[in-house]
Amino acid sequence: MATLFWALVVLGILIFVHELGHFLTARFFGVRVLVFSLGFGPRLGGWRDKSGTEYQVSAIPLGGYVKMLGEGDDEDTPVSEEDRQYSFAKKGVWSRFSIVFAGPAFNFIFAVFALSLAFMVGVGEPLPVVGPVTVGMPAQEAGIQTGDQITYIGEQPIASWDELSQTIKASEGGPLSFTVERDGQTFQLTITPQTKEVVNLFGEKVKFPLIGIAPSGEKRVVNYGPLEAVAMGATQSWRMIELTVTSIWKLITQVVSPDQIGGPLMIAEMAGKTASQGTTNLLFFMALISINLGILNLLPIPILDGGHLFFFLVEAVKGSPVSETVQGFANRIGMGLLLLLMVWALKNDLMRIFAS
Repeated sequence: MATLFWALVVLGILIFVHELGHFLTARFFGVRVLVFSLGFGPRLGGWRDKSGTEYQVSAIPLGGYVKMLGEGDDEDTPVSEEDRQYSFAKKGVWSRFSIVFAGPAFNFIFAVFALSLAFMVGVGEPLPVVGPVTVGMPAQEAGIQTGDQITYIGEQPIASWDELSQTIKASEGGPLSFTVERDGQTFQLTITPQTKEVVNLFGEKVKFPLIGIAPSGEKRVVNYGPLEAVAMGATQSWRMIELTVTSIWKLITQVVSPDQIGGPLMIAEMAGKTASQGTTNLLFFMALISINLGILNLLPIPILDGGHLFFFLVEAVKGSPVSETVQGFANRIGMGLLLLLMVWALKNDLMRIFAS
């Protein structure tokens, strides 16, 4: 039950943020919003405000939508002459572009907010304390032992394992001077990293300079002030965006197997797991999923936000909208692709569950 609860919380917040972007931007440009829905399918409950907007929760919690007056110029909801000024379809192409783009943009903004909050709450940073030492590698041959703490490499102070790792990688295999603390004593060792072939996050073989040590797992909790936290939140968000875009490209080019695609069951499992690990881990997870949601929606696939944005760009170039026939045909193809992706992701989730 806890897993289901946290899955609904995470998805609910991220869907709300995405649709809030569409909603607020539509209101800014004077478009009348008819429905703001969390979820698809049958309406479970809601209310209507004085402007006529229906706020509702629907039965299928795997998305949401904002229905605007004149969106698509549906024949079932014709727009009267007096209401044309409030119609989405009658706004300029860049106004419509902004309204659609605002959904993914809010996902990116939320990621920065969530990560900034995580850095203020406190993040666990692995200390540069040595754990296992690989026999026959440069660190072991130089005399590094389990429990040693690296305090400097050259003149650069080392406060975290990440700084230690990045400094070794940046050495390009050149000799490095390590300042080491052991049992209250400080001494220096010169270690020349050895370039080794390793497997990266995407299963590719890459070469890195290594000395043959692993972290001990010791951590310290670091709390950052608001300004520094926001800067670090923005930096970490950009890293997550780069990682997500790279992952999608690796999937397209078949470097990464499509069997790695996760669906709602995996998200639910991860939501429950990260929630049990504390607020910071949950915020990092929500930021990552929010970025994934934003980038996924920007893909130029008809029916997604990116598909609509592509049609708007074509309209801006040619000076007239893409025909309803073309859009309708493209949307049907997009819906088919999206359903195939969802079925594939669900298949992967079930395979992982039964294999565990």
